[in-house]
Parts: sequence; structure tokens; C-alpha cells
Amino acid sequence: MFQKILIANRGEIAVRIIRACREMGILSVAVYSEADREALHTQLADEAVCIGPAQTAESYLNMERILSAAIATKAQAIHPGFGFLSENEHFADMCVKSGIAFVGPSGELIGKMGNKSQARATMMEAGIPVVPGTKEPVYEAEQGLAIADEMGYPVMIKASSGGGGKGMRIASSHEEFENHFHLAQQESVNAFGDNTMYIEKYIEKPRHIEIQILADKFGNTLWLGERDCSIQRRHQKVMEESPCAVIDDNLRQRMGETAVQAAKAVHYENAGTIEFLLDKNKNFYFMEMNTRIQVEHPVTEMVTGIDLVKEQIRIAAGESLKIGQEEIRLKGHAIECRINAEDPEKNFMPCPGIIEDLHFPGGNGVRIESALYNGYTIPPYYDSMVAKVIVHGEDRIDAIRKMRSALGEVVVDGITTNLDFQYDILNHPTFLSGDIDTHFIPDYFEKK
Repeated sequence: MFQKILIANRGEIAVRIIRACREMGILSVAVYSEADREALHTQLADEAVCIGPAQTAESYLNMERILSAAIATKAQAIHPGFGFLSENEHFADMCVKSGIAFVGPSGELIGKMGNKSQARATMMEAGIPVVPGTKEPVYEAEQGLAIADEMGYPVMIKASSGGGGKGMRIASSHEEFENHFHLAQQESVNAFGDNTMYIEKYIEKPRHIEIQILADKFGNTLWLGERDCSIQRRHQKVMEESPCAVIDDNLRQRMGETAVQAAKAVHYENAGTIEFLLDKNKNFYFMEMNTRIQVEHPVTEMVTGIDLVKEQIRIAAGESLKIGQEEIRLKGHAIECRINAEDPEKNFMPCPGIIEDLHFPGGNGVRIESALYNGYTIPPYYDSMVAKVIVHGEDRIDAIRKMRSALGEVVVDGITTNLDFQYDILNHPTFLSGDIDTHFIPDYFEKK
């Protein structure tokens, strides 16, 4: 097992990993930008190293500085968390070449599954159901238009290197395709430096379902239930729950086994997520694979009792999984609400600032993931998510009631947050019925 791990991230996920390291008897090294000098993760880690100015390109995305910090502190492994360099194949390769373990899959696997069009082609070859669409990359609008006309509208235009909702547009007709293609492609170039696109048939009002997997170096692969991530705004997840309200044991088993089949097709290793679209007829289609820990991993931990971050570290250290598929049981229902420093009344404008007063709830089945504290200044340079509230109840209704109670106790004074927006979702009759899809927020909360 590792004696020391560097966490190449910030915020609540850095704090989450540091705590897992403590519990495993592993020393931790935090890295931070000049804007994060007083951040909680720098105070909780055993060591902290400044890696540059606030701009991410000069700090959290600077591979050389992060690796230098790891070498200088004699860290044996780097955990990338999510975002930043977590799905960067070159960084994973650089870690290995520097004699440092990367807590995640190999760079080759990250590259293979991170390119969405390549991942689609790989899954098609493995017999995994995918959304009908292009197998080869598309670079020109005229080429994409011909494909879309033949496929039939609506279609989804997607960036091959996309993520976080960037580089995606829905074209509902021949007339609007070209403009949407150029917008999506330009967004992809700006965000990922890649103009590679692909086209797929748009599944109207699907659920976004993901299956958590764990795979070790010895060919053992497990699936740990599903998460329903359908509550989204502009392809960004807002709230997640496990299990899904409309998936029965038979469908769950089929989706889980398909996820394992997909992971084994690429000889996957470490924690990962196979993401599916589930249509109104309960047909499911592979969408993409995330080769890292997910923001919403706590809901899976709550219903399975398995610490995914610790499992990641054990796998990276060369240990085998100690549990079998038959030992995994889903118990109860878990919900996660993402608390963001943003103003829903002003088109969700980010609202950084100083935390003047802070209170988080506790109690049976309530979990908080956050890096906030009284007096902390939220910098304006990074993602607006500042906390996650996770609850676990006996069933879905119990979990919803528990989440309402928990959110009612949260106090984050000094900034504007989306707390009331989350509370409105929890009280909406359609959400309560469980009859939700990825259009829930656009249909009920966005002005037409």
C-alpha cells in the first residue's frame, strides 16, 4: 500500500480524498493555487505545495508543476479526483513515466474511452447497444448535414472530446443543423482544442442512467447499482439519486451486466461509470464512459456501503477486489443535491464571495461533502459547486423528506446559492411521482 498520495485537485473532492487517506493510514499532499492558499484542503493535508497562480492553466492543469510537487514530497501516487486532469491521458502517462502511480486507468484507456466517437465504435464492436449514429468522426458541417438528413431529425451534435455539457447541440431540422454544428464545434475547440464531432439520433425525453463499476488488475469487475442523473440543466447534473424509481430488478441486472461487458471489452481498471440513456420503452443505449470518480459517487456509497475512493486507492496499489458481485446489495434510497454559489434568479450567474455564516445539518443518514468554513472566501476562478448534501432513507419518499429537512437547516450566508431551487425541485409533483427525464428542468423551471 502507498505511504503518501498527492491529490491533484481542490475543493470538496480534495477534502474527500484526504479523509479517505487518513482513514487508511496514508499521508496526503495537497496542491493549491495562490487563490486557494487558505482553502480547507491545504489545511487538512499533511503537506501542501503551491503550484502557481489562480488561473487553472498555470496551476491545477499544469502537469509539470504537479509532478514536480509529487517528486519533491516523495508521493508514491497521484489521485486526480474529478475534472482538471482526471481524464487526461497524457498526465496519466507522465505519472507512470515518472515512477508515480496514477489512481485511475491507464492513459491508453483514458484516451480510448475519452474520445466519444472512438468509444462508440469500440462499444459497437463489443455488441453493446448504442444510440444510432455515426461510427466515424465528422469534421465538416456539410458532411454532418447529409448524415442528419438521412438519419432523420432531431439529432444530437456532440464533441468527441466533450464533457460537462460542452460541445453539444440539438438540431431539430435541416434548416438549423449547420448553425448548431458550427456552434458546438467552436465550443469544442475552445474547451478541448478538438474539432472532432459526431452525430447521433436524439432520444427524446430519456432518463440519464449510469452504472458504477469497479475493476481490478486481475480481471475482476463489479457493478454497484445505478444512479438516476436525469435532473439536469443544460447537460449539467443538479440532483442525483440511487436507485432509479422506474428500474426493476430484471432491468437493473441487464444494465449492470451490460456495463460489466462494456468494461471488460476494453480491459478496464479502477473505478468508472458506464452512462446510458433509457427511453420511455425501457430500452437502454450506451452514451459514454467516465474514467474517473464521479461527483455523485456518494449516493452509490450510501446504498451499497462501499467506499469507492478507498477502493480506487487499493486497486491502484495492485490489490484485488475483496468482495464478489453476489455480496453487493442495494439498501434503501439515496439522494444528492449539489449546492452551487449561483443565482437561479439571474440565469444561474456565479456568486463568489465571503462565507459570513455557515451551518450544515447532521443526523442519521445525512452526509455533507464540502470545503466551506466560516470566513472562507470563494474565489471566482473555479467551478461554482461549493457543497453536496447527501441523504439516505428507507425508500424514495423517506429520502425526499429527509432531504427537505436537511436543506431546510443549511445556512450559507454571504453568498447566493441554489438552495431554494433544489427545494422547489424536491416539492414538484412530477418529481415526487418519479416520472422524470432529462427535460424536467427545461419543462418546468425555465421560462419559455
